Amino acid sequence: MKQKDLYTYLYTLYIRNMLTKKALIEINKEFSDGKIINDSSLDFAISNANATKDWIKQLAYLARAILNDHVFSEGNKRTFAALIIAVLEEKKLAYDPYRIDKLITEIIIKNITNINLIRRMIKDVIR
Repeated sequence: MKQKDLYTYLYTLYIRNMLTKKALIEINKEFSDGKIINDSSLDFAISNANATKDWIKQLAYLARAILNDHVFSEGNKRTFAALIIAVLEEKKLAYDPYRIDKLITEIIIKNITNINLIRRMIKDVIR
């Protein structure tokens, strides 16, 4: 799937609150094998993300699950990067790709799990 097509697909699912396990597996398959190793964390994140209308908070729940809980066997960082870029691209928001990289690295290294802190960090990516 072309990068732009992937972003459009992701965003379409995202805005329709259809971020399902199947959709996230398909995203991960762009980078790895789509194998889930932490099923309950992914279910929890999707449930909470779909329960709020705050799109940044939705991303925060998914960031915590994908980056900290390593829901996939491989490709977690790339999967989340693709998701956040897709949302920002489709919302036509300017962002700094280096800040996305820094965001992902910081969440992982510092093991940041607080949703409100992750939410603020995601907002800092937007120019």
